Amino acid sequence: MAPSSGGRPGARPRVAERIAERLRALEDREAIRDLIARYGPLADSGDAAGVAALFAPDAVYAVGGMGEAKGRAAIAALIDGPVHRALMAQGCAHVLTSPAIDLHGDLAKARCHSVVFAREGEGWRAVRVSANLWELARSAQGWWVTRRDNRLLDGSEAAQALLDSRNP
Repeated sequence: MAPSSGGRPGARPRVAERIAERLRALEDREAIRDLIARYGPLADSGDAAGVAALFAPDAVYAVGGMGEAKGRAAIAALIDGPVHRALMAQGCAHVLTSPAIDLHGDLAKARCHSVVFAREGEGWRAVRVSANLWELARSAQGWWVTRRDNRLLDGSEAAQALLDSRNP
């Protein structure tokens, strides 16, 4: 005997639609988590093209205290630049926390912390601890970053605001 839909016409399609919506949201969140998780290993391996490919062609990456990179070529140049290459030469690790993700259809915002560790002698030192706000959009190829704001957690309201999910 087939399960009952409670006697309401159209109940089954609505349930199926809700399940499909929930599944899509779960898949979107996982895709965004995966994209953000890829950043650190790509940066630490010096894969400038790989880092740039996480971003939309016209994306902006604003690094507090270092300016803005606009477009994939400029974002790749951050990884290929002398500051990052020197950091890699001494040994470094870009570590990002799991993001809090807010989905809005084909757009999303993700907030997380990042820590850059540098090797010093036999140990490691945190050289940059930052707040991050990632703005993302779904494209035909999947999710990519349209803007990333990264600010040092130096006690400033601007850095704290990046982590505040009450800010649109």
